[in-house]
Amino acid sequence: MPDSSPSLADLSALLAEQSTVLAQAVGSPLTAPDYLELVRRSQGVDALAEQVLKLCVQQSRDAGHTWQEIGDLLGVTRQAAFQRFGKPIDPRTGEPMDKTVTMTDAAERARGIVEDVLEGRMDEARRSFNDQVLAAFTDEVRGDGLATVAGLVGAFEGFGTGEPFVRRIGDHTVVDIPLCYEAGDMKARVAFDTDEKVAGMFILAPETP
Repeated sequence: MPDSSPSLADLSALLAEQSTVLAQAVGSPLTAPDYLELVRRSQGVDALAEQVLKLCVQQSRDAGHTWQEIGDLLGVTRQAAFQRFGKPIDPRTGEPMDKTVTMTDAAERARGIVEDVLEGRMDEARRSFNDQVLAAFTDEVRGDGLATVAGLVGAFEGFGTGEPFVRRIGDHTVVDIPLCYEAGDMKARVAFDTDEKVAGMFILAPETP
């Protein structure tokens, strides 16, 4: 069966067309623009640009370029580039792994759990832990971890301004949340298992892939 997916040329042409329409709507001197309409059009251009980028990365890989080269070009690590654009194969089945995020409230839940842990509301946080994390994440482990972070970047000052980064890695939904400390930025990482329970939680340097 022939591939009916749009080609890079088709997508690029459509992107150019939509970008031109957006530019005309923004730059019209005759009437004030409909700003909500500009938001809608910008969202469409952004989504289309993401499709073009994904296809360019795919064709770069097909041409023999490495994830390191692609990551360097995008300003991220090769692992981060692979997580965003790669097509991993499940070694258990030999089939492509599903990267669709189905846990729609992952970012909101992760932020709440991180806030509970940082502020010491462990009874509340533990309601979301799976059995393994529940057994391992003792008050002593929490205290040692927070002390290590404090030794690196000082006191916690609040959540960062960036949006949480949510993606599917293997069987887990993983959320990264920016954090601000007095001497530097960090990020919290929360991994949810297939039952939407916390399977792991870490505070990491922001550049950690």
